[in-house]
Amino acid sequence: MESQETPLKPFYNNMEKNSSNMIPLTEHSPHKKENVCIFGTGDFGRSLGYKMLQCGYSVVFGSRNAKTSSLIPKGAEVLCHEEAAQKADIVIVAIQRQYYNFLTELTETLHEKVLVDVSNNLKINEYPESNAEYLAQLVPGAKVVKAFNTVSAWALQSGTLDASRQVFVCGDDNKAKQMVMDIVRTLGLTPLDQGSLLAAKEIENYPLQLFPMWKFPIYLSIGLSAFFFFYCLIRDVIYPYIYENKDLSFFVAISIPNRVCPILALILLALVYLPGIIAAILQLHRGTKYSRFPDWLDKWMLCRKQLGLVALAFAFLHVLYTLVIPIRYYVRWRINVYVISQINNNKTDPFNNTNGWISDSYVALGILGFFLFLLLGITSLPSVSNSVNWREFRFVQSKLGYLTLVLCTAHTLVYGGKRFLYPSMYRWYLPAAYMLSLIVPCIVLAIKFVLIFPCIDRPLTQIRQGWERNSKDSEQSHYNDSKSAV
Repeated sequence: MESQETPLKPFYNNMEKNSSNMIPLTEHSPHKKENVCIFGTGDFGRSLGYKMLQCGYSVVFGSRNAKTSSLIPKGAEVLCHEEAAQKADIVIVAIQRQYYNFLTELTETLHEKVLVDVSNNLKINEYPESNAEYLAQLVPGAKVVKAFNTVSAWALQSGTLDASRQVFVCGDDNKAKQMVMDIVRTLGLTPLDQGSLLAAKEIENYPLQLFPMWKFPIYLSIGLSAFFFFYCLIRDVIYPYIYENKDLSFFVAISIPNRVCPILALILLALVYLPGIIAAILQLHRGTKYSRFPDWLDKWMLCRKQLGLVALAFAFLHVLYTLVIPIRYYVRWRINVYVISQINNNKTDPFNNTNGWISDSYVALGILGFFLFLLLGITSLPSVSNSVNWREFRFVQSKLGYLTLVLCTAHTLVYGGKRFLYPSMYRWYLPAAYMLSLIVPCIVLAIKFVLIFPCIDRPLTQIRQGWERNSKDSEQSHYNDSKSAV
């Protein structure tokens, strides 16, 4: 019956076993806060009650079974629903929606009381209206507030040290909503006012969303991974087997993934900066920043952080695959064959200084690019981004981001060298996969190079500062600014 039941974790098992010995830190505090009633003695109800007792609140539980249990935090009493509600001005409903019907019998008792709905559903948009709105219909005289549904019992048990502190709050009565937000702050959480009770449906859907901003990056990376994997499989395994009678199927384990990972990392990194370039072109074309971008571009720009993190993951895999190359049987076999052939031919190939430069440059560019890649990933973490100002964050994510793209593109170009000129590189007229990976990054860098020209960058900056090409006021303002500057 109680809401938000969670699997009992080891920490919670210990809490249940020893709950009779647990004494709230502020049980005997001289500054008592208002009384709070909690309907429901499930995992979430008990965890919330224990946390509130620690923070100085007087807590009474309302339950179908008024018998005191050893699981109930010490310092709280358990009564029947009606008696518990009479003792408090704030009633927290920690039970599932299908068990709300008994509340209609308590309409008079709950009149003018603050009724906090903390429930969640099993799937998005499970009911026509939100649980909080349904609760307001059942108990019309109560002041219903939606809160705490984004906080888990585990987060309350662990002191919210390893979980999100945000609590979305909404309600039609501002005073009631403020009372609940004060409780949220006292518990060490961060309340976020979402407006009226109409926002409850969105708040209830929020915990049910599975990585909403990650769907496009993940689907895109899966699609590109599958494409390039089969592309490399055709060129590097199937083609040699048909035309050269070589069985290179073992390439599937390391060689092909080590081609796919850097390709995905480079393309996804370029796709992080491509929507910004498209947005700049649209603003230059329209002559204003006050016109909405297409929906697909808006969604693309919103998930750039996730695209960058997925790209970093592929780059990290590429580094790991590269580190194991010297211990591969195939690589050691090829080196031994080469050495034996030199011995048999009684000659040693002279050192090629040009190849030495190319090899070291290729590795150096890869190391520097990966280092800046890591820096971009670290600065995207909330704990880091919150400690820098906007200019510093923009410098890292924009200036250093483009430098990372330049280094990674150069790393790939040096790796390829002049090989794109060799006819043997085009198996079944298919170019090497690394050539395809350079298309998007080179387009992004070429357009960005054009956009930084003063003749283009200046009007773009003015547009982003509010100037409009077809606005007389903006033109007059720009003219006055020019005169004052002279």
